[in-house]
Amino acid sequence: MKIGIAADHGGFELKENLKTFLTSQGYEVQDFGAFELNSQDDYPDFVVPLSKAIAGGEVDRGLAVCGSGVGASVVANKVHGVRAALINDHFSAHQGVEDDDLNLLCLGGRVTGSMAAQELVTAFLKAEFTGAERHMRRLGKVKALEQNQG
Repeated sequence: MKIGIAADHGGFELKENLKTFLTSQGYEVQDFGAFELNSQDDYPDFVVPLSKAIAGGEVDRGLAVCGSGVGASVVANKVHGVRAALINDHFSAHQGVEDDDLNLLCLGGRVTGSMAAQELVTAFLKAEFTGAERHMRRLGKVKALEQNQG
């Protein structure tokens, strides 16, 4: 599985930790930046290219980290085909994939510790969309909304 990862200065340290962790777990990781710590950078500059790569099928899933995870989630969901969520608990990390076909996990670098982040990322990446009828119906409504606004 190919994983895209991106962060601004608020999530840079956690991104670097997760990149090392994912590589050690056998995942192929594509880094969309930031590539250095710069307190003046802006999360959309990194999260948007990651989101477009997810929507375009260049990566299978993504991880976006900013200070709180909120900004990354907001901007990622502006890209057609991306279903991103700020996740802070184990249940939502896998349930978001299983029920809602979540394809981008957002984390807060200033609020989520590295060990907790590794646990959340593992749950997210090991989960699979169930494809149950009720979930397909709901996802269809989300996709229709995207089509009408895009």
